[in-house]
Amino acid sequence: MRTTYMAKPDQIKRCWYIIDAAGKPLGRVATEAARLLRGKHKPEFTPHLDTGDHVIIINAGQVVLTGKKLEQKQYYRHSGYPGGLKAVSYATLMEKKPEKAVYMAVRGMLPHNRLGRAMLKKLRVYRNSQHSHQAQQPQPWGEGPDASKEGGPDS
Repeated sequence: MRTTYMAKPDQIKRCWYIIDAAGKPLGRVATEAARLLRGKHKPEFTPHLDTGDHVIIINAGQVVLTGKKLEQKQYYRHSGYPGGLKAVSYATLMEKKPEKAVYMAVRGMLPHNRLGRAMLKKLRVYRNSQHSHQAQQPQPWGEGPDASKEGGPDS
């Protein structure tokens, strides 16, 4: 009888990947980042463990939306008080905090529990191409001749 492989926390190797969001649709960037954070690109993926890698997203200010979403898409938050619903358009959010727009898109694609919050701590989003993680030697994800249609260098 074969048993399902379940990774142990000490067997997990974490890599650093960098995703360039310049000129790419927000959803495409967010799904690849969520996939890397969750660890679904690894053969040792285990649903109840955080097997994912660290992800750096650069050029968040140059991410694009298709259609009329730039004017029509709204982000909502509520203070908890009556009449406390706040709405901000995507265009306004992109002017002030483009990192937050990308961060919220990735957050919505991860599990909504403690495990998802732990995965989200491994995400770093930067407005331009400057980041402070050169010491971790991040590998580019989804670019170049070795990238398959799945998006990654080893997919």
